[in-house]
Amino acid sequence: MNNPRMNRRRLALSIVVVFVVVAVFAGRLVDIQLVRADQLNKDSLSKRAIAAVTYAPRGQIIDSNGVILADTVTRYDVTASPRTMQGGFDRKAKNGTVTKVSLMDVANEIATITKQDPSAVYLSLSKNPKSDYAVVSKTVDTTSMRAIRALKIPGLYFPSHPIRTYPTGAVAGNLTGYMNTDGAGGGLELGYDKSCLASANGTSTYERGEDGVQIPGSTVTKTAAKPGGTLKLTIDDDLQFFTDQAIAQQATAIGATSATAIVFRIKDAHIMAMSDWPNVDPNNVDGTPIDNVGSLAFTAQYEPGSTFKAMSAAILIDTGKATPTTPGVTVPSAWKTPEGGMIHDAGAHAPERLTLTGVLQQSSNVGISMLGSTVSPSVRYDYMKKFGLGEKTAVNFLGEASGSLAKHWDDQTKYNVLYGQGVSATLPQLAGIFQTIGNGGVRLPLTLVEGCTHPDGTVTDLPQTAGARVVAESSAKTVVNMLESVVTGGELSRSLQIPGYRVAAKSGTAEVAEHGVYSSDRIVSLAGLAPAENPQYGVIVTYTKPVIMKSSAAAAPTFQKIMTEVLTKYRVSPSTTPSTSPATNW
Repeated sequence: MNNPRMNRRRLALSIVVVFVVVAVFAGRLVDIQLVRADQLNKDSLSKRAIAAVTYAPRGQIIDSNGVILADTVTRYDVTASPRTMQGGFDRKAKNGTVTKVSLMDVANEIATITKQDPSAVYLSLSKNPKSDYAVVSKTVDTTSMRAIRALKIPGLYFPSHPIRTYPTGAVAGNLTGYMNTDGAGGGLELGYDKSCLASANGTSTYERGEDGVQIPGSTVTKTAAKPGGTLKLTIDDDLQFFTDQAIAQQATAIGATSATAIVFRIKDAHIMAMSDWPNVDPNNVDGTPIDNVGSLAFTAQYEPGSTFKAMSAAILIDTGKATPTTPGVTVPSAWKTPEGGMIHDAGAHAPERLTLTGVLQQSSNVGISMLGSTVSPSVRYDYMKKFGLGEKTAVNFLGEASGSLAKHWDDQTKYNVLYGQGVSATLPQLAGIFQTIGNGGVRLPLTLVEGCTHPDGTVTDLPQTAGARVVAESSAKTVVNMLESVVTGGELSRSLQIPGYRVAAKSGTAEVAEHGVYSSDRIVSLAGLAPAENPQYGVIVTYTKPVIMKSSAAAAPTFQKIMTEVLTKYRVSPSTTPSTSPATNW
């Protein structure tokens, strides 16, 4: 028999229990949703939200025509959540067939694409089986990433990041520089790192699911990434390649230890090509000896030898101390200076009655010393400074040498500097001398970088353009005309002539000093302008310590080859008037 009172008590107790349970859950709910909601949300998010770097591409380096010399490309890391992959997975084919894919199968499939050892891939997936993160392969290209993704292996994801690449390889590698793992390592990469090329990475977060894979649409940007600017150079990639090949071929043939060449435009002093041999491939810096990872053309200074005689002749003409054809001097093969020193020509010869033009054509050290001594050392020094000696060029390339030009010369050096000894210069400085002579006596700042265009369209790092007059226009044109005699009648004329064009040139054979004493080693060079009646381009070639041929005859064929290519490439009109170089004898 039922006891109504007992039933009421049981019902009341049940209601109380239910109320207590509901109250507990309600309290817990209030605690979760209201009291501790913010903290719990943060804790929950911290377990599934992952901080990530948003990479910004480093700025490009391009040539004057827009050819990319240095670029940033996207690469991918193959990463995995080992915890979700230990049992393998079932792969369903389009026909409905289901295949069991083991973890070893996964390793083999990935390794086939990435060209890795399958056992290494398997180890990365199985070493920490409870982990949500493991790196399987680094910096795979887009094609490989897509091929792996097409396998539809659960637990894989592919974070992207940029890497530096140099599409033209060693072409212009001496100029672009390279990137180390910790940043820019040399050349323009380092020189223009902060002002142009460097990018700023951003930050973001994304949420991942239980399988460790990123949830689509969950990315939140915290800090926007800022890409670098585009650095535009004056060089022409095709001409750079041609010049590289030309000096490399001859350097190997004559056994030189190094070689350099420069091609420059007269009207604006733009460097069209600047070559070094041996050269560096910035894609493989470790494969290049440390001495060759930069640009010797900018960083090495040397005694240029007889190419300096073109400048000495310009000083003589501009000061009125000589003319191209007035009776000059009787030139012996050796001359004792008033101070008791000795000057020697390259070889013994009978006394010659040479004009200043003849002194240039025959490259006489004695002749230029006898004539040049009529100009005081202080005046010559001032002219040399105006020609740009003793200071870096406007390019201001990383590590660029300034050369050496003493203000006061001893009794021997005051003669030696007239033919390029006792003073040192870089290849760009020598280019500045010939650019000035070819430009009617006005020296323009040598230019390698046209400017940097930033992502917002602003342009910085614009080059200097203001020129400075060094010698009178008539003096410069006279010297160019005199230098034609080297091509029309000098001993190297057959190696220098270019059919259809008038060419002005000067050879140089400089002794190499070691431990303060001149050795038997030589630096041979050839510098010139064309067309001589209206110079548009200049070319200078140098070879250091050749073994087989130790005279400027070694540089002449390369000069002719490069200048011919320049005149053809830029469609320079052939000369329409014959050469009228002055008389060489009196």
